[in-house]
Amino acid sequence: MSDTGGFRIAVLISGSGTNLQAIIDAVQAGRIAAHVGRVISNRPDAGGLERAAAAGIATEVIDHRDFERREAYDQALADRLEAARPDLIVLAGFMRILGAAFVARFTGRLINIHPSLLPAYRGLHTHERAIAAGERQHGCSVHYVIPELDAGPVIAQAAVPIHPDDDAARLAQRVQAMEHVLYPQVVGWIADGRVQLGDGGVRHDGRIPPHPPCLTPTAATPG
Repeated sequence: MSDTGGFRIAVLISGSGTNLQAIIDAVQAGRIAAHVGRVISNRPDAGGLERAAAAGIATEVIDHRDFERREAYDQALADRLEAARPDLIVLAGFMRILGAAFVARFTGRLINIHPSLLPAYRGLHTHERAIAAGERQHGCSVHYVIPELDAGPVIAQAAVPIHPDDDAARLAQRVQAMEHVLYPQVVGWIADGRVQLGDGGVRHDGRIPPHPPCLTPTAATPG
């Protein structure tokens, strides 16, 4: 990541990169005052690498299969990120569990998006679980990463209704559409200095709100 000045972002991906694309689009539209300088994937076939290259963003593959131990992979990834000097590391469909040493190295600079209204439904298969439980709404959460999976301080959320005829695929499609609004918005807040992880929780414009901000489809407008 070259030093072009301003706020620097690195994005970690494993798949098609639709959230990455939403962030790239927001940067190009001027909605995020930042520079996406590097995209790193643990999979050489990740479609998001092509999205990044098309936007002129440097890409790199650090294949986890080249490492016998998880700790060795985390160390190699951390070293590459330190060399890039990002202000923020965005996990955008990065399908690796990062170890405690890695997370500690980047505390306050590492965020993730999870497809549920945390703290409900940590882990996998969130859409199926929400429908099976008879929930009336579902959604996604952006949170700071801590060693415990999907348990970090929540920055903001977006909610969608669960319809009586929903299956997991239809619900996932609606949640993902909200992810593409929520994630760029949160990245923009952090780049502008409006959101910070401080003592006692996540500060929005200098104060800790009683609940994380929550978008709804009617309120979700870019910018």
